[in-house]
Amino acid sequence: MKNKLLEIINLNKVYHTEKNDVLALENISFDVYENEFISIVGPSGCGKSTILSILANLEDKTDGNIIFFKDLSIGYMLQDDCLFFWKSILDNCLVGLEITGKLNNESKNYVLDLLKTYGLYEFKDMYPASLSGGMRQRVALIRTLALKPDILLLDEPMSALDSQSRLAIGEDIYNIIKKEGKTAIMVTHDLSEALSMSDKVIVLSKRPGVVKKVCDIQLDGKSTPIKNRSSKNFSKYYEMIWRDLDVHI
Repeated sequence: MKNKLLEIINLNKVYHTEKNDVLALENISFDVYENEFISIVGPSGCGKSTILSILANLEDKTDGNIIFFKDLSIGYMLQDDCLFFWKSILDNCLVGLEITGKLNNESKNYVLDLLKTYGLYEFKDMYPASLSGGMRQRVALIRTLALKPDILLLDEPMSALDSQSRLAIGEDIYNIIKKEGKTAIMVTHDLSEALSMSDKVIVLSKRPGVVKKVCDIQLDGKSTPIKNRSSKNFSKYYEMIWRDLDVHI
């Protein structure tokens, strides 16, 4: 039985403006278990990314409870790779360790091992402009993994890529996360992407975002994201969740 890492109970978020108050999230509740891959889908503006920002402590919640069942560290991977163009690939991967005061020989060797394992070691002394968009996203993921987070928050990490690269990098990101034994929560507008990568898909309504459905994804012969799209019951889940979306995402 998997261990529960995180419980979100009746989470609310209100944005206060000079003219009025905007309720962005209402009574959001779901659980996160160890090694689980969760995707959050819903219409634009429904508060998907706001949930990640609150979990990462970048925004304050208005109400509700977030319970961590042990001392957990959070890693956040944004839509943009946010690599520093004047730093080498290796130095970009070490930025988080430098900022947190955790850079030492052991942590640097861990990053070098990650670069070797995931096919980027030969590029470690190059600069971001020399890499494709997909490779830059892999660098961004390794930079996030360098801090050894317990939970990875992924905010549309493939959205800036073309469709072919998106499939390939989605496969890479999924395999890296599973190989490293990480728990992940991903926001995406791509329902096929969510279904192919996730153990669980959370469907939000239009604003204010409420949880319309939490769907456990049990694909026949579950494998890698690209192969999962060929699963016999993939289309069944797609049609079922699509009907619960308020607008096309």
